[in-house]
Amino acid sequence: MTEALDILTQASLWAAVLRIATPLIFGTLGALLCERAGVLNLGIEGIMTLGAMVGWLSVYWGADLWTGLLCAALAGAIAGLLHAALTVPLGLSQHVSGLGITLLASSLTYYVYRLVVEQGSSPPTITPFQPLAIPGLSDIPFLGPALFAQTTPTYLAIALIAVTAYVLARTPLGLAVRMVGENPHAAEAQGIDPTRVRIGAVVAGSALMAVGGAYLTTSAFNSFFPTMIQGRGWVCIALVVFASWRPGRALAGALLFALFDAYQLRLQHVVGALVPYQLFLMVPYVMSIAALVVMARRARVPQALMQPYRRGER
Repeated sequence: MTEALDILTQASLWAAVLRIATPLIFGTLGALLCERAGVLNLGIEGIMTLGAMVGWLSVYWGADLWTGLLCAALAGAIAGLLHAALTVPLGLSQHVSGLGITLLASSLTYYVYRLVVEQGSSPPTITPFQPLAIPGLSDIPFLGPALFAQTTPTYLAIALIAVTAYVLARTPLGLAVRMVGENPHAAEAQGIDPTRVRIGAVVAGSALMAVGGAYLTTSAFNSFFPTMIQGRGWVCIALVVFASWRPGRALAGALLFALFDAYQLRLQHVVGALVPYQLFLMVPYVMSIAALVVMARRARVPQALMQPYRRGER
């Protein structure tokens, strides 16, 4: 019992929490942006897989790491544009379109990877982002190695939380996104084009999702394999509900899930011989579901979420 509690006092645990939370932050912000505009994007799992492959492949072919992230964002934006074209002007089912995007992007990713990368005993690797210690702050006992010795994309993800919260709450663009997600006809009456806003939000949100996938191949790991997303996209969809569609709470939800995940990995070494490892793998998902049930009871869903908008209709 003492050893299990001692894990919580290790700086390495909290450093791992930030690393595990980073792709969830990108993905959750992307899903949140889509849903605040009234569009459910269930293509997130496939978009993250596509972003992971495109980001890694760009660097493998000679691009620098930031260009790799940019290429991943562009690939995600294209996938998002397809989803937006089907669901916004055409008004097709957001569930069916999103699941179709996931199947298309995942299958296309695997096909392209097998086509362009020579298959061997082990996947080829790249040189990923290296931890960037912040001068002065990284020397603080415990907090320094836990919080201020991360890779640059992790700092970017945390900064985007603040930027997204500010844009949604304090800018005309954010007001337009929120209005379209609540009442697109009222937004139209104010001179806002709900179709353009929704398409823009889905494209931008999908780009963020793809960057979350690319983080795994350019920072957390140094290679790509088709199943590496492992349900993180679906976790992001749940985290949006947990966060009540608020960026700040999205950060808390991502960190909470990451804490459960990082803790169970270390707990296996303490009591792994007594308990099947599958039970440990269940812990972050079970705890997240429990937290989601508690928070979802008080969540306020955007009123026009999943409701197609057609100009002139009431």
